[in-house]
Amino acid sequence: MKKSEVRKYYGQERNLLSKAETEELSKKIFQNFVGTFSPESNTSVHCYLPLKERNEVDTTLFLDYFHQRQIRVFVPVVAGEEMHSVPLTPQTQLFLNKWGIAEPELVETPEIVYFDYVIVPLLYCDDRGNRVGYGKGFYDRFFAHINADAVKIGLSFFGPAESVDDVSPFDVPLDYLVTPAEVLSFGNATSKPRK
Repeated sequence: MKKSEVRKYYGQERNLLSKAETEELSKKIFQNFVGTFSPESNTSVHCYLPLKERNEVDTTLFLDYFHQRQIRVFVPVVAGEEMHSVPLTPQTQLFLNKWGIAEPELVETPEIVYFDYVIVPLLYCDDRGNRVGYGKGFYDRFFAHINADAVKIGLSFFGPAESVDDVSPFDVPLDYLVTPAEVLSFGNATSKPRK
């Protein structure tokens, strides 16, 4: 399937999920993540804040878990064509950006941080780790500026079914995909999940 077809089909499929289904499936994804990766204190994790109007996998449980275990949390902030990663604490005040996504205020361009894990939003991921997002390219450009051994993890309500046909040389594949049913490894990671 082409990315445009993937976006249309899986966008519709995700929108068909009820709020209760989204919450339940998000919990299963969270449990599978924790059961596989078990991040430790002082680990650095970049994690997206969910766009609930688009039925994205809810990362609220992830963020609570990270904060309770003294895991350093960073979230995306978009400025122009670039996405930056800024610290998030339970006290951080959030604002809605032009897409309706909650994010902290970007006071100054943050320094590059070493990330152990990057948790990535998506619409779909095929069985080779090719991620289809909303088509803006923010994460692919972001990956080019962070440490290469950061473990890139996608969260999805759906497992791989179709191959993505029009993969660009600039597309960065994921290392893992976490679904409600399983955790898939694509063999791309240069460092393995910690237990």
